[in-house]
Amino acid sequence: MRFPRSSGTLVHPTSFPSKYGMGDLGNEAKEFINFLSETGQTIWQVLPLAPTGYGNSPYASYSAFAGNHYLISLDLLVEKGFLKPEEVQEAELPIKTKAEYEKSYERKNPLYKKAFERFSEKKSGDQKKRLKEFENDNSFWLDDYCLFMACSEHNDRKPWNQWDKDLAQRKPAALKKAKKEFSDDIALHKWLQFEFFEQWYVLKEYANTKNIRVIGDIPIFVDHNSADVWGHPEYFEVDEQGNRMLVAGVPPDYFSATGQLWGNPLYKWSSLEKDNFSWWVERFRQMFNLFDAIRVDHFRGFDEYWQVDASEKTAENGEWISAPGHKLFNTIKDELGELPIIAEDLGLMTPGVIEMRDAFNFPGMKILQFAFDSDSSNSFLPHNYPQNCVTYTGTHDNDTSIGWYNSAPDIEKHRVREYAKSDGSEIEWDLIRLGMLSVADQAIFPLQDFMSLDASHRMNVPGTVGDNWLWRYTPDMLDRVDNDKIYNLVKMGNRLPGEE
Repeated sequence: MRFPRSSGTLVHPTSFPSKYGMGDLGNEAKEFINFLSETGQTIWQVLPLAPTGYGNSPYASYSAFAGNHYLISLDLLVEKGFLKPEEVQEAELPIKTKAEYEKSYERKNPLYKKAFERFSEKKSGDQKKRLKEFENDNSFWLDDYCLFMACSEHNDRKPWNQWDKDLAQRKPAALKKAKKEFSDDIALHKWLQFEFFEQWYVLKEYANTKNIRVIGDIPIFVDHNSADVWGHPEYFEVDEQGNRMLVAGVPPDYFSATGQLWGNPLYKWSSLEKDNFSWWVERFRQMFNLFDAIRVDHFRGFDEYWQVDASEKTAENGEWISAPGHKLFNTIKDELGELPIIAEDLGLMTPGVIEMRDAFNFPGMKILQFAFDSDSSNSFLPHNYPQNCVTYTGTHDNDTSIGWYNSAPDIEKHRVREYAKSDGSEIEWDLIRLGMLSVADQAIFPLQDFMSLDASHRMNVPGTVGDNWLWRYTPDMLDRVDNDKIYNLVKMGNRLPGEE
């Protein structure tokens, strides 16, 4: 599927300047959408919106289908009459440039519970109807997810394969007992999902009315400690006790000398194929409901994936295994129609994965920070772009452009200055200009680059744990962005809506 010539910004909702320790789907999100509209941009790209597990990574989630209920806006719950202004004031935290997740969770949890109780007491006929429709529309995953979350909370968040054996292995009697025992918690989680999706769809509609498309992100793999693996162990490389046998990662590359050992259980593709890829069809259906388009992370993994034994400590010792990508995407297309997909095709791409990407006409990604480590044949240089691609200065896995330039080898600094005819003093704007004026159908830039921020504002360093996914901006930081400068570049690049 070809996308119109356009431009946009990459920023995750957790980065918005909410008053409650982390960004959410409230008014600050609308203010950001207004910024996009005022600057002529028509794309908002986000990271996965799923509930985060260990390390608060949106790529390590308790579910491939659910939403992160901590993104539910307390202010919007006040507007709906489920909370009182003085109640949410007690949950306020200073707005900083790093999220305070744990403090935020601790303060939000009792308020969410209180809001649910009031919803249950006051819900109108229309609200009951919408809740019932939501439960029916999401029956594929919702019951398993809510039961999983309730069981996890009552097992001190231990991985599901460390729960009681009968519950871990989903014995009918154990499931029946847990559903009865944890019925209140299950009901709360169902409402949290309902409210998350209600708030998200209102926000997405607001963006769409301003001619802004929202691009989501679908990680290829799911977390071991998730409702997906617990609910469908037949689709994953786990043993009868639920322990991982074969796990995902990538071999040594640009980001890591020992590769990246992600630890996600690999798929049993033969089992998935026997079911006509129903799990994947439902997953993509969910994503296409949530977003106008999606970026498929680690696209190569659908052609071949790096298989590592679960006992390994790094990703160095593994092997490439073929995956049924063509069959999968053909099945999804047959079931769901046109596929508005961007392929994350970074790293070493084989002829097979390139052929698969092009067979479905998926645009690939071009990262400007990768363009200056070799000669003029580098495929990330704008003069080598195909039209059907998306250009970025960097992604959530890269440094900010200023951070990249400051730490780059001298030869790369020289090449980018020569290429951009620049002295390097505003390298972030040099790269943005290169992307805006390139032939790429889409040009998308991390908000940090529009804000001219240094390496201390980086979102993620792949292969590391501890200080990632925290970045936020404060209201004054968005106010200081040069909107006219962005608008003029969008216009110069023929990327304004309706100018294609």
